[in-house]
Amino acid sequence: MQRDDIGDRVDKSSNLLRGAAPCVAIILLAACGGGSSGNSPSVTTYAVTATAGTGGSISPATATVDAGGTTQFTVTPASGYVVGGVTGCGGALSGSTYTTGAVNANCTVMASFTAQYTVTATAGGGGTVSPSSATVNSGGTATFTVTPDSGHVLDFVTGCGATLSGNTVIAGPVTGDCLVVAQFSAAFTWMGGSNTTDAAGIYGVHGVPAAANVPGARDGGITWTDASGNLWLFGGFAGYAHNPTSGDFLNDLWEYSPSTGEWTWMSGSNTVGAQGSYGTKGVAAATNVPAARSNEISWTDANGNLWLFGGGGTDSTGAFVTYDDIWKYAPSSGEWTWEGGSNTTNANAVYGAQGVAAASNTPGGRLMSDTVWTDSAGNVWLFGGYGYSAGALGYMSDLWKYSPASGEWTWVAGSNALNTGGVYGTRGVAAPANRPGARYIPVTWVDGNGNFWLFGGYGYDSAGAPGELNDLWVYSPSSNEWTYVWGSTTANPTGVYGTRGLPEAGNSPPPRSQAVGWTDAKGNLWMFGGEGYDTSKGLYHRFNDLWEYSAGEWTWVAGSSTFDATGAYGTLTVAAAANVPGARAEPFKWRDASGNVWLFGGFQYDDSTSTRFEMNDLWKYPAQ
Repeated sequence: MQRDDIGDRVDKSSNLLRGAAPCVAIILLAACGGGSSGNSPSVTTYAVTATAGTGGSISPATATVDAGGTTQFTVTPASGYVVGGVTGCGGALSGSTYTTGAVNANCTVMASFTAQYTVTATAGGGGTVSPSSATVNSGGTATFTVTPDSGHVLDFVTGCGATLSGNTVIAGPVTGDCLVVAQFSAAFTWMGGSNTTDAAGIYGVHGVPAAANVPGARDGGITWTDASGNLWLFGGFAGYAHNPTSGDFLNDLWEYSPSTGEWTWMSGSNTVGAQGSYGTKGVAAATNVPAARSNEISWTDANGNLWLFGGGGTDSTGAFVTYDDIWKYAPSSGEWTWEGGSNTTNANAVYGAQGVAAASNTPGGRLMSDTVWTDSAGNVWLFGGYGYSAGALGYMSDLWKYSPASGEWTWVAGSNALNTGGVYGTRGVAAPANRPGARYIPVTWVDGNGNFWLFGGYGYDSAGAPGELNDLWVYSPSSNEWTYVWGSTTANPTGVYGTRGLPEAGNSPPPRSQAVGWTDAKGNLWMFGGEGYDTSKGLYHRFNDLWEYSAGEWTWVAGSSTFDATGAYGTLTVAAAANVPGARAEPFKWRDASGNVWLFGGFQYDDSTSTRFEMNDLWKYPAQ
């Protein structure tokens, strides 16, 4: 074969191969197992399903995950719910995001939710509860702390299934929004003095306060509160130990500091029956001092001086006498000044012309005790008492005004005769003819409008019959008229206590005299203790009940509804619900700068032995 023939064949073969090359390559690759045909291996995937219980949602509802992969879901509680838990697919929750574990099988994520409730806590007056609210999961509990104010105690806690341990309240199990209420009440606190009767005084050093100092047992003296909030006490009746006929009277002056709890003997004698030293009228002197006495009246002036008028005591022979003298004590100098009235005893009232002040006018020697008011101008008003008029001794119904600026008395209203009955008029209607009957030691108050209030006392009713009274009166200085407000128009009516702590229109304090009263920050009238008459036995007895008068209704607040109840002292300086002073008449009373009421002493009487007991215990009742 010629070379040209061979070349032609080679060229033709090459062309043939070039045209067939793609096909050959495919065949070769297939034979080698290469290429990317539809028979390549597949990836396994799994379904993750999400479900949510009541109270929320989870999203997405499903997810497809390659074998070994993870996925995430968002968990959202509805309002009032929280996430209770998320389970399934080996995952974990972080915030609101649930991330599964490695998924190698179909699985389900389940979200549960828990209802959430609000527990609100509130406290009645007299204490606090904290916190004010708490958010609690259904079936859970909430913890609160209750704290009584000074002089108050926790009565009870209610609501939300609450239980109390000490001052800790645990509410629950909680199954819905609910309210915890902590209720507190005022309580008496025994602050000092003896819990036995007829305790002797410990005078210490004149003018020096000491923890051991304490006035002796007594009743019927007078009190003041000075600008610094210190409590002052003068005189009183100390029983019959030294003078079995006329009794033992005192003229010692004491100051008590609530901040230190210490008494200071400031003036007067540490023995009974001391006689007065008048000096020169209008001139202060270190040797001046009023005679020993009880059942006088007292007030303070704008300069913080202490004033007293009248009362009764014994003369140098031991005979009982009455006084109509006016005295002023200046705490700044520690000296007494005889300001007015007589330096003799048993003076008759001199009325003058009604409504006209005069230097010669005088209410005369009389026993009163707490029947005194001071008006906004600094004038002093007194009503009734037991004293002398026209040479006779009896019960009075006259109303007087004294001006410290002029030193003159004015007979303002009422009768100048003794033992007169009351003129009641129409209940609730003021009238010029209205007047309370003659009486001795009622309870008195002054309201926020400057009106004078009077309750009870021993005296004469609408028919002129004597006995214990429970009528309530108000006097308006601007109109010079009395209004009969409430109570019986006859003597010795029966009292109605009702339910303790609940005001009711039918409630009625038993008639009484020798009680003490005060007003609270809201203008409500309060009354404690006193002496009443047991018509069934024909005997006089003492009370220890506490009453509040508000909006025309009386509330029996504390103490016993029976006569002559025994006191419960508890622990010294610790308020307790069970604490209460024993029944007594003519205790001393103050209100301090914080509005707390303080009581000291008074007397009790044992009818079976005809024995009178004096007290010197000191009590505090918190401001209302």
